[in-house]
Amino acid sequence: MLELYTDQYFMKEALKEAKKARLAGEVPVGAVVVSNNNIIARAHNQTQLLNDVTAHAEIIAITSASNALGSKYLNDCTLYVTLEPCNMCAGALYWSQIGKVVYGASDDQRGFMRHGKEMLHPKTKLEMGVLYQECSEIITNFFEEKRKSLI
Repeated sequence: MLELYTDQYFMKEALKEAKKARLAGEVPVGAVVVSNNNIIARAHNQTQLLNDVTAHAEIIAITSASNALGSKYLNDCTLYVTLEPCNMCAGALYWSQIGKVVYGASDDQRGFMRHGKEMLHPKTKLEMGVLYQECSEIITNFFEEKRKSLI
C-alpha cells in the first residue's frame, strides 16, 4: 500500500487522470496539483473534447489550481504529471511560478527538457522519473493501439 503524501501516491492520482483521458480517446496524460498535501486540482488531456490544442492536462490543472487558491501564482504547489511537459506547458508553469514539478515518463520528442530546466522558473524544483514504468506504459500502449487501428 502506498503511503499518503509521497511523490508515488500523488503520481498514482495523476495516472488515474491519464486513464480517464485514454477512455475518452485523448492522449493519456494526467496531472494533479498539490498544496499542503491536498490535491487542489485534477486534470487530463481534453484537446479532442474541447477542440482546443492548448487543453493539455497541465494547462487545465494550472487554471483549476489558480482558481482554487484565488491566485495566479502557485509558489507553494507541486504539479504531478505523467508525461514530461511540452514547451507550451513549461512556459505556463514558468509564469505560474509553481514550486515543484514532478513527472513520470520522459518525452524525448516534445518534452521541454530538450531545451533545459531553464524553461521553468528559477525557483521551481524538478523531479523526473517517478513511477516511470507505469507512466511510460500507458502512453506507449495508447500509441501502439492507434498505429494498429490504422493498419
